[in-house]
Amino acid sequence: MTDTALDRLRARCADQPPRIAVVLGSGWGGLTARLQDAERIPYAELPGFPVSTVAGHDGALWLGRLGAHRLAVMSGRKHVYETGEADGMKLPLRTLRALGCEVLVQTNAAGSLQPAMPPGSLMAISDHLNLSQRSPLVGEAGSERFVSMVDAYDPALRQHAQTIAQSLGTPLHEGVFAWFLGPQFETPAEIRMMQGFGADAVGMSTVPETIIARHAGMRVLALSLLTNMAAGLSNEQLSHAHTLAQAQAAGDTAGDLLAAILSTLPLS
Repeated sequence: MTDTALDRLRARCADQPPRIAVVLGSGWGGLTARLQDAERIPYAELPGFPVSTVAGHDGALWLGRLGAHRLAVMSGRKHVYETGEADGMKLPLRTLRALGCEVLVQTNAAGSLQPAMPPGSLMAISDHLNLSQRSPLVGEAGSERFVSMVDAYDPALRQHAQTIAQSLGTPLHEGVFAWFLGPQFETPAEIRMMQGFGADAVGMSTVPETIIARHAGMRVLALSLLTNMAAGLSNEQLSHAHTLAQAQAAGDTAGDLLAAILSTLPLS
């Protein structure tokens, strides 16, 4: 019998399986230092988990606790631009769902389209635009593949995040996230188009994972750390190094908020 990632994880946490899955994007990695009873498992030890090629992504699964909640934290994700395939996170997320995770909390670094959200701001995603029109569900069989994306970003979880942010005195915006495939940054013309479409932030991740999670019956909360103004909206020279530097500068605030949200997250 093949030794699967699920088998290995069940052996490690059979008595206390996690109920919350977390995907950490650039700038959010400090959460792992806040975990209690933490155990780090390199993706290389979990068959089918992604080997990230992106700087700033740790490439490990952390099992640990925040407050009363047990968590499975993915430090690093597979992006569609790495392979051209949209289903790179399907096996990891389905594994965590089978392990017992009911909620997926996602984080990312993104570019802002709104002057009211300068670099360093935080945003809860209320909806998304799938500009790439790629789906990780292509090839799935059965009626379940036709997943409703209404309230894909759970309103009750967003309200909880807002309540915690207010208690900490940390501004948390809400807005629509536009997903571009990448890896190149968007053009100023594309950003102007996105402004017309009602987007508030833009990035290269998160949407495929949300689709996978909703197909698996998981509730989703997603948070963006705005690391730059989008192309054409400032004089910044966009680069991945710039994104990482800005993300690191705001990482403590983002990490504190995320830890507070996760430790008190309402579960069914």
